[in-house]
Formats: sequence, C-alpha cells, structure tokens
Amino acid sequence: MAVKPLMILPPMIFAGLAGLFFLGMQREDPDQLPSAMTGKPAPVVQLDNLGDLPVFSPDETLADGEVKLVNFWASWCAPCRVEHPNLIALAEDRGIPIYGVNYKDQPGAAQGFLAELGNPYLAVGADTSGRAGIEWGLYGVPETFVVDGEGRIVERFAGPVTQRVLEGTINPALERAAE
Repeated sequence: MAVKPLMILPPMIFAGLAGLFFLGMQREDPDQLPSAMTGKPAPVVQLDNLGDLPVFSPDETLADGEVKLVNFWASWCAPCRVEHPNLIALAEDRGIPIYGVNYKDQPGAAQGFLAELGNPYLAVGADTSGRAGIEWGLYGVPETFVVDGEGRIVERFAGPVTQRVLEGTINPALERAAE
C-alpha cells in the first residue's frame, strides 16, 4: 500500500510548528520580559522637575562617556521600596551614577519617599504623563536600564533590583557597558 502525500503533510506541519515553538522558548531567561530598546540609543525625553531636586535631563546626561543606571520608580510601588537599599548601595559603595525617573506619581509622595528611604539619584525627573515610560518601552515600575557612555541601552531589567539581580544581571551589564 502506497502512502499518499496528503497523509504525510499534517504530521510534517505539526513537527515544523513544534520545532518553531521549541526554538522560541530558548531564551536565556524565559521569565524576563524582552526589550526592543537593548542596543539602541536611550530615548531623549522631556521630564518635569521634582521639587528642588536636581533635574535629570537625558539629552545632557546619557552620552556623557560614563556608564550609568536609569531607574523608573514610584512612591506607590511596593517593589520600589524593596530595591531601594540596593540602589543606595550601588550609588554610595560603588559610585555608580543612578538617574531616577519618577513615574506617574504625586510630587509630594515622591519627595516623601526619598526623604524617608534616602536618595540614591544624582538627578531625578518626573514622568507625570507616562510619555517617557512609553518612549523607553516601560512595562511597569520598577524598571532599571544600564546605559553605556555613548547613551546606548545595554540592559533592561523589569522588577526590583535585588542582590540576586545585581549579581546575575546588573553587574555583568555594567561590565559590558564599560567595555
């Protein structure tokens, strides 16, 4: 009995789709959200002042020759409180410049957050409309971006910067950005 070509076609299609599905699942960290911004210039956006704090001006700061972090945060964000001591340690102990973008927050609440927990940021900008978050491809807060000295995004991490994230993601990205 001869095998008809139409009988072979469905198993071949199934095998092909299964292979594509398998290849699609082979990311380094399947739980990490992808970013279309990695390797591209960091967006230059207009940010508002946050009280009398120094203002983060991406157009002046991002391509200054220095590796830095840009951290999107908000006072209403519980994971932002979790990561805050690690950001302070990065800024104070390692001297990593960190720029903060306060995302869709009340100015008084944001200033109270920094007064209570400390301010790891060299400068802060307020993204009251959420437009900067859209330009940066933000999924939510907190999100932290490693930016090289030429202003290109080297790494994006969505979620709180914990000790594990520092060791496994942020520190290696800082090293890559310095190369």
